Amino acid sequence: MVKEKNINERKGYFNNELIDLKESLLRMSNLVEEAINMAIKSLVEQNLDLAAKVIENDDVIDKMELDIEEQCLQMIALRHPIAKNLRIIGCGLKTLSDLERVGDHAVNISRASQYLSTKPMVKPLIDIPRMAEIAQNMLKDSLDAYFKGDVELAKEVWLRDETVDNLNKQIFRELLTFMMEDPHTISRAIHLIFVSDNIERIADHATNLAERVVYIVNGERINKYFKNSKKGL
Repeated sequence: MVKEKNINERKGYFNNELIDLKESLLRMSNLVEEAINMAIKSLVEQNLDLAAKVIENDDVIDKMELDIEEQCLQMIALRHPIAKNLRIIGCGLKTLSDLERVGDHAVNISRASQYLSTKPMVKPLIDIPRMAEIAQNMLKDSLDAYFKGDVELAKEVWLRDETVDNLNKQIFRELLTFMMEDPHTISRAIHLIFVSDNIERIADHATNLAERVVYIVNGERINKYFKNSKKGL
């Protein structure tokens, strides 16, 4: 009975630690989502203050990554998790990396925004905000899928990545045409291409998160899973 009680106590401690880990990741994801929102808003509104705030707050996100990474490593070292619990922690470490990189992409967009804020736009900002909205929703939904273990939502996120890729290519072609027709637009167009590429990378990180959901829930390597799912659509 004593041995069984000790086992149950250890399970209880570990379950509480998993809850703490998810809460830590949720706080970090909220900061990252806010950074993206502010970065895109700073670009659209040519708002230098918002861009500066995103860059300044990146240190907070970086520190959170280190703190949560230590949290994951301690759980592995002390609790020796197996099966699904180990997948949750291992994928948590990778999720950390994705979130930190998304924060970096928000900083990159903000720096481009700072450059563009005092200059006339090459063209009205229509496709870039649209692309950003899709990527932001992908990130939000992939995080929801991660925290809820929702495979179907993760699959939907994965399928949206192609739309972002196509928009990125379209934006590049259009801006390339502007640069060829008027060399004075080259610097501004290059910065917008840089913004578009960073948004596309945010969508890629959201896709990474979505793919991991299936691995956590089913233990399957999801590229195969999603390819098979896509064929059935």
